[in-house]
Amino acid sequence: MNTELKTALEILEKEKDISKDVMLDAIENSLITACQSHFGKEKENFRVEINRDTCDFHVYAEKTVVEQVEDPDTQISLAEAKLLDKKYELGDIVREEIKSKEFGRITTQNARNVILQKIREEERKVLFNQYYAKEKDVVTGVVQRYIGRNVSVNLGKVDAILNENEMVKGEVYTPTERIKVYILEVKDTTKGPKILVSRTHPELVKRLFESEVTEVRDGIVEIKSIAREAGSRTKIAVWSNDPDVDPVGACVGMNGARVNSIVNELRGEKIDIINWNENPALLIENALSPAKVVVVLADVEEKTAKVVVPDYQLSLAIGKEGQNARLAARLTGFKIDIKSESQANAIEGFYEGFYDEDEDEEEAYDENEYAEGTVEDENAEE
Repeated sequence: MNTELKTALEILEKEKDISKDVMLDAIENSLITACQSHFGKEKENFRVEINRDTCDFHVYAEKTVVEQVEDPDTQISLAEAKLLDKKYELGDIVREEIKSKEFGRITTQNARNVILQKIREEERKVLFNQYYAKEKDVVTGVVQRYIGRNVSVNLGKVDAILNENEMVKGEVYTPTERIKVYILEVKDTTKGPKILVSRTHPELVKRLFESEVTEVRDGIVEIKSIAREAGSRTKIAVWSNDPDVDPVGACVGMNGARVNSIVNELRGEKIDIINWNENPALLIENALSPAKVVVVLADVEEKTAKVVVPDYQLSLAIGKEGQNARLAARLTGFKIDIKSESQANAIEGFYEGFYDEDEDEEEAYDENEYAEGTVEDENAEE
């Protein structure tokens, strides 16, 4: 048994997750390369046999038995073959063992380089596969250093790049600080996997809720839509598949424990959690929370909506610099026009098409899929 080789392969398999069989194949190729280098011939008559259990190996040169030898590297005379074993006949294959210990220094070095190259290739492949499986997921990394305006984040076995445009405005990262990042993309390169991460992506919030809220992770509560302005505010719409489970309450947690842990991870970013509703008018009303809504008229085909709010709620509905209305539009996929009651009453025909939701809700609003929308409000400055 080749104890040293077996031990070395087991260590490689344990520490670097490189398969023992893959390395044995690499050793086999390196020995064939060494034979070709040692004998100065690019022949294909060299064979290597490796016992996968004991790691013992033997190298052979296969020669064909012929009457007259023209190429001594691949042929052997019948007389010489008979000396080795009387059973050989013309056309038989004779296997002559080659002692690898007889290889020269340069030949041995070439074989070593073949094995090392294979180890590097497999190590890159293992790392790529490991982190490619985590693409579109959240991981915890350690801030290493600033590279220009970008940040290098160590994810364990590799470093990832947090580009400037994927950083939250105003956040400062200190070396050795632990942060959660969303893996945007994993690329396979000759120098190993190149990983791009983000702190601004809306999916970061979704993954944090999945890790913090059991009901979301188990699929009982679904996050239907997310609208985010990183570092400032996020709105999420949630739906429960279980009538006995309150989706908003599950996400908020006891005394706000669940949502607060996510807010802390996002360094104080505000999170509004609303109930999802298939009725677009009710969804828009929920999305404009915490503002109170008087009435909503949603045009499903045009993806537009008119919203009337009390006069004193107009600024709250629009939000600072239009943020609340802008996020509501992204969340619902509707272009939203918000008016106060005074403004709506002053516009002739503004209420045409409105219905009392309690009397004829189904007639007033149709269900449909939503696309991303924008906010239009000529009175946003007010």
